Amino acid sequence: MDDDDLLDWIERLPLRHSHDPELLEIVRSARHFFVRQEAAKRLENADQLKEHFDDRHLGQILARRLSRTEDAAYLEQLVRTSRHLEVRKAAEAQLGRLAETAQPANAANGDTGRRC
Repeated sequence: MDDDDLLDWIERLPLRHSHDPELLEIVRSARHFFVRQEAAKRLENADQLKEHFDDRHLGQILARRLSRTEDAAYLEQLVRTSRHLEVRKAAEAQLGRLAETAQPANAANGDTGRRC
């Protein structure tokens, strides 16, 4: 398929699909970065992008998809080790979102964040 046909196929994938192997093949290919990014965005299992943490285009997608509190350590590692500013910034932004999400949850559990 050419890039336009491939993008059309990617865009038509439902939210739940069984095409991660095909999408990973596109992500790992030498195709234009935009096609690779679109394939990365549609992966159901974002952890599969971790092998591409130091790719400027895919690292940003990876950082944005890590949304669980247990992902915070990995995001902190990206901030410290990535050689691409875009990846570091995306990881920092995602860490900020995780912190904002954690604060209301902690308050609901009676934790005000203040220590005596």
